Amino acid sequence: MATTIQLQPETKSRLDTLKTHPRESYDETLNRIMDAFFDPEPLSEETLQEIEESIADMRAGIRGRPFEDYVRERGL
Repeated sequence: MATTIQLQPETKSRLDTLKTHPRESYDETLNRIMDAFFDPEPLSEETLQEIEESIADMRAGIRGRPFEDYVRERGL
């Protein structure tokens, strides 16, 4: 069953620029975009714990370095 939706002209224009080819349907375009941004598999408890530990390390200065140091090292 098809459904009609209303889009502002600017939104339709933006959607047109996201098509991979001119004949790609809006349905295909939107599904491709949604697939790219939605991950149905949640992060494991182990991964979440590792992320929390990494954040704590960075805040404590154990891991990572200031952006200014990175820029200076590369002469940027």
